[in-house]
Amino acid sequence: MKLELKPVKLEEKEILKNLLEKYDYEFSQYDNRDVNPLGLYGYEYLDHYWTDENRWAYFIFADNQLAGFVMINDYPEVKGEMDYSMAEFFVMHKYRRSGVGRYAALEAFERFRGKWHLKLHPKNQASVKFWNRMISEHTNGDFQLTKGHRDAEYDDGTFGDVYFFDNRNKS
Repeated sequence: MKLELKPVKLEEKEILKNLLEKYDYEFSQYDNRDVNPLGLYGYEYLDHYWTDENRWAYFIFADNQLAGFVMINDYPEVKGEMDYSMAEFFVMHKYRRSGVGRYAALEAFERFRGKWHLKLHPKNQASVKFWNRMISEHTNGDFQLTKGHRDAEYDDGTFGDVYFFDNRNKS
């Protein structure tokens, strides 16, 4: 399978917006968020990915088919020094457990070297397992994990788990 991570162009913003709705719908089972009066979740920071520095959005492609997205920024999830945060990460069901997510995560880490924060919802057990495996693999186990971090609260009141790692010197 041919896998690629391609920057989302401004003229492709509507495509990303549509995928974010699918992502947020799926995620609402963990954070219990409701839709707005238009029946949408919306993504408050979407436009910022084309107006602010240090925000990057990528589409994931598998055999030239849209398979998901990766969104990275430098907004800290919690207090502490950091360069990058995995803002959003989504692989469509069809492509899960096929190596697409692994490729996208590891490729993003390779492209962005520095100190990372990565927050996840502990109720999303598939995500917990996935990120533990990816971060362990990428860092050779050299990371910190704070479970139930008090500064990483989700909409449902759950405190998120936060990974901390530095891949600047990774060979």
